[in-house]
Amino acid sequence: MADQGAAMCEQLIKAVNVMMDAETSQIYRLEALKFCEEFKETSAFCVPCGLQLADKAQPAVVRHFGLQILEHVIKFRWNNMQQQEKVQLKECAMQLLSKGTHSILEEESHIKDVLSRITVEMIKREWPQHWPDMLKEMEALTSQGEAQTELVMLILLRLAEDVITFQTLPTQRRRDIQHTLTQNMESIFSFMMAILHVNVEDYRKLKSSAGHELKARAHCRVAVATLNTLAGYIDWVSLVYITSGNCHLLEMLCLLLSEPDLQLEAAECLLIAISRKGKLEDRKPFMLLFDDVAIHYILSGAQSADGLAICKKSPESQAVQVVERRYIFLKRLCQVLCALGGQLCSLVGSDVEVEVPANLSKYMEAILAFTTHSSQFLKSSTLATWGSLFRHETLSKEAVVVEMAIKYLRASMTNLIKTGFPSRDDSPSCGYSRVDFDSDEDFNLFFNSFRAQQGEVVRIACRIVPLEAFQIAAEWLQYQIASPIDTGDTTSKSAEGLCSLLSPSVVQWDAMTVFMECMVAQIFKNLEEEKLPIDQSMELLQAVLNYETKDPLILSCVLTNVSALFPFVTRRQHFLPQVLYKLFKAVTFEVGQDNKAPRTRAVKNVRRHACSSIIKICRDYPQFILPCFDMFYNHVKKLFSSDASLTHMEKCSLMEALVLISNQFKDFAKQKAFLDELMASVVAEWTSEEIRHVLSDPAVFLSFVGADQVVTEQSKDTDTTGLNRGRLSFCLYAMLGVVKRARWPADLEEAKAGGFVAGYTTAGAPIYRNPCTAHFLVLLPNLLLLIRTHNSLYMPGNMARLSETFTKAHEVMDAEKNVVLGLSQHLLDIYDSPVYRTNLERMQGFFTTLYDNCFHVLGSAGQSLQQEFYTISGLAEEINRSAFFSLDHVPDHRLRPMIRVFLRQLVLSCPQEYYDSLLCPLLGPLFAYMQQRLNVKWQVINQRTSVNGEDEEEEEVCQDSQVTQEMLEEQLVRLLTREVLDLLSVSCISKKVPEPAANKEEIEEDDMMMDSVQTAAPAQPTDELTELGKCLMKHENIYMTLLTLSFTSLSWKDTTNCHRTASMVCWTLLRQVAQSMVVGGNLLPEAVTWFYTSVLRALQVHGQHEVCNSTLSQLAMLIYENLRPRYMELRAVMTQIPNISVEALDQYDHRLMDPNAQKVGDKKRKDQFKKLIAGTVGKALCQQFRKEVHIRNLPSLFKKPKPDKDVLNTETLGLAALFSPENNTL
Repeated sequence: MADQGAAMCEQLIKAVNVMMDAETSQIYRLEALKFCEEFKETSAFCVPCGLQLADKAQPAVVRHFGLQILEHVIKFRWNNMQQQEKVQLKECAMQLLSKGTHSILEEESHIKDVLSRITVEMIKREWPQHWPDMLKEMEALTSQGEAQTELVMLILLRLAEDVITFQTLPTQRRRDIQHTLTQNMESIFSFMMAILHVNVEDYRKLKSSAGHELKARAHCRVAVATLNTLAGYIDWVSLVYITSGNCHLLEMLCLLLSEPDLQLEAAECLLIAISRKGKLEDRKPFMLLFDDVAIHYILSGAQSADGLAICKKSPESQAVQVVERRYIFLKRLCQVLCALGGQLCSLVGSDVEVEVPANLSKYMEAILAFTTHSSQFLKSSTLATWGSLFRHETLSKEAVVVEMAIKYLRASMTNLIKTGFPSRDDSPSCGYSRVDFDSDEDFNLFFNSFRAQQGEVVRIACRIVPLEAFQIAAEWLQYQIASPIDTGDTTSKSAEGLCSLLSPSVVQWDAMTVFMECMVAQIFKNLEEEKLPIDQSMELLQAVLNYETKDPLILSCVLTNVSALFPFVTRRQHFLPQVLYKLFKAVTFEVGQDNKAPRTRAVKNVRRHACSSIIKICRDYPQFILPCFDMFYNHVKKLFSSDASLTHMEKCSLMEALVLISNQFKDFAKQKAFLDELMASVVAEWTSEEIRHVLSDPAVFLSFVGADQVVTEQSKDTDTTGLNRGRLSFCLYAMLGVVKRARWPADLEEAKAGGFVAGYTTAGAPIYRNPCTAHFLVLLPNLLLLIRTHNSLYMPGNMARLSETFTKAHEVMDAEKNVVLGLSQHLLDIYDSPVYRTNLERMQGFFTTLYDNCFHVLGSAGQSLQQEFYTISGLAEEINRSAFFSLDHVPDHRLRPMIRVFLRQLVLSCPQEYYDSLLCPLLGPLFAYMQQRLNVKWQVINQRTSVNGEDEEEEEVCQDSQVTQEMLEEQLVRLLTREVLDLLSVSCISKKVPEPAANKEEIEEDDMMMDSVQTAAPAQPTDELTELGKCLMKHENIYMTLLTLSFTSLSWKDTTNCHRTASMVCWTLLRQVAQSMVVGGNLLPEAVTWFYTSVLRALQVHGQHEVCNSTLSQLAMLIYENLRPRYMELRAVMTQIPNISVEALDQYDHRLMDPNAQKVGDKKRKDQFKKLIAGTVGKALCQQFRKEVHIRNLPSLFKKPKPDKDVLNTETLGLAALFSPENNTL
């Protein structure tokens, strides 16, 4: 036998060497791997071979494989081993820990890791019941030297991770071990602290003495391992251990911050400790860290690390690089300070009486040092803490905090500036960014979110010091106006001397603008009228209005400053004409004299920005603008008649602004006369015979817009078809602007006086007239005609009419594709290059906007006209004949706007009396159609994923474009599904907002960790049906459609939709049907079975995801508990679940059906039900082929012990005695 074992060992060593040799061919490597795996699974020589290969004379890879064999035996064969074999293996493992390794500095880390795994796997199976002396044995090992001490630390850490953090073992075993760890925690903690103390002391003594460097490094290695292990325990042990002995542990950790080789691990421990939640009373000792000594150590640690975080790449070069370990330490220290701030904000001003620390100023200076650091990441880490301090009821009134708010605002002047791109070297931030971000796109995404958070904190700081904030903003703005423009080294590609997005002047102006916007909003909220700095702000505004620039990026910032300062203008009326003049001038902004060249994105944005600013002013201050109405109107007329090359969108924006002011006439006749004049040309154009003919025939329409003509890029697009497209676009933009903005007065008396009230409903509510109704009714027939024609363009016959230039005219535009697929745009080129669009892109853009705007108009009409829209005779039929015409051919990306922009709005603004006549006839057939359409689409997607799995071998190479197309189609189906189910939920479900928790104190699990991470779900969903929902549920065909759609959608591969529908929609609908059936009939058993099976099928698809698992299990339980008493069939479904315990099911049913049965608590019932349906839960792909590890339960620790005997404290039997036949408890 021994010879056979030795021969096998030789073969295994050869196989391992073949696998690890870089020169080995793939075939041989696979053969060797197969041989090794088969040996582990089947051989009887595993233990002797494993031990022989693990001998420290062998090379590291061979030893590692030998130890892996032993680990495999313990994990998968332990339950079938004889006790004697277990004892022997345990003894061998202890021998390996004791004598089987090289010295601590020589031994490979992967060997140490696998040794600790072997021991922990045995502990998980046998401790404490069968191995009561385990902790003592570990303690004894540490006396043998540094290598053994480090291994013991690795074992304790891994045990805590497996049991507490990852919870990788059965509940009873976990509880046994957790309970025993908790019982022994005092001694475990003292043990770890003593080892840390001894090794740190020895390390400090030896590190500077010559000839003892290796010994010092060994002690350092043990100290690091001990700190790492402490980090694994500090997270969950009772706070008492962390704060005992006047916070001895925290004090020790603070002292270690000055040790370069231990500071990072010490900071990690400190961070975990200070981040703990729990009872406020228990957290009170953390305030000791605000003492001089602790703050001093944290600050000096930060200062020394900061000095060492950057070093030169080479002595000759000026270039620098970041030292990663020092930089990570800085990050941890920053987080420590922030966590300390969190404790401060929780404790000060709470029931636990805690004074404001005397050192608060010093603490905030430390945070400010991180806020002004070159690293953008460190700056961003402090924001939440500043927000909490400035928001805090007590602290924000402290003089030092008020003073700090001003310093923070000054610091944010630098922090708001977008610098530090990893690809550049124009700022000290760049070096740090190269460590933190993979690309400029990554950095840009981070910075946008960072700036938004900064804006929030600046706003909060402005509440504390509004006038000082105004001073800072004013100085900054004046400085920018006085500074010459600096284009830097990244000038614009499109014009000489213009800035790009990264030019120093642009980033400065941009940052100042953000600051100004944040400040003005707060100053009006937090200062009394008489204290407002009106005169100073008018001086500022005058300077901005006088400032002239031909740079579009800077002009855009100037316009934002004009808008930001506008609230002050309302206190000085005579400034208004100047402001309007500045904005109107920007509407027609051009860089050069040549109007023919395509405009860059930056120029287009300036013009659009000016239009938006005008609309915003007219929307927010219409009463104030009213006196200037005639001047405004005349200026717009002049712009329209001159050749100012306004786009249709710009023209319509100005019309929109006029309509907003006209709402202030508060005189129906006067406003209607104005709208008649404004819309005269649009109405004449849109209702002309020519346009009606174009809109009613798809072939004529395609010809009119030029989609059936072959066009080359050279041929100019100022042809008739381009102008024709413009005519249609303009009419729709104008229609939308007027319908969206025209309103009656909000005050009923004013509305009555102005002639806006047409009558009253039977309930006594006023029926209003909208001055634009007459125009809308005239325009509506051709609008519906266009929608019908547009839908018919997707029919094969009409698709064939498209010329070869425009065959892809109806496809998704590239920019939209990127949005759907979540791809980021390149941020710099986007503003700079002239917007040259191909003829195809123009046509795609035209069709997309035209279609979207049609539905925007219809969606706005319900909101704006209300009764007058919903009383249009035959409206349901008209919508059916146009919007719902030929839906089979309409692609998914076109259906989305119809649902979101039109139908959702239609539902939200529809008065209740039109539910039956309008919404039921529309929504019933639509949901039925969408259910059928989406089901087919999802089946195709499911087939594709299952087929791809099988065919992968055959077809390695797949076209990128084809993959992208499939991803795009799938994502569009997903988005369309969400739109449809959102419409269903808006129509039927009225959300109840849960009550906020009464007590804000963060209670932590001092009973040691919850049993499992549960997503909090209420016992019964509180959502109810809307009135429309109740109306739809009266019709059998509609409610069956809604139920089928909701329950079918649970299994579609979209977890977001599954979670939302399962938690909000399914039970609310089914409960309504079930309740009404109790009264008036019965829901068919087949239907109930199908609903229930659908939920279980969804668990098969989505059960691997925690959140979906929780909501689906909750839904299944609601259905089972509420409907099981009436439907025996549900039990039959349950019995088909794989591996279900019929006995447990009987017990559950008995409790459910028998009124006299003993009831159990909610949580226990949920857990029991989850166990019953566990067999339906699908596994993630990575889990499907994993070999199951089975750990048996040991005799319970929690049974009351007999008086004379205790499981843990029996006379100390060794492991061998416990494993002997007399004690056969396994």
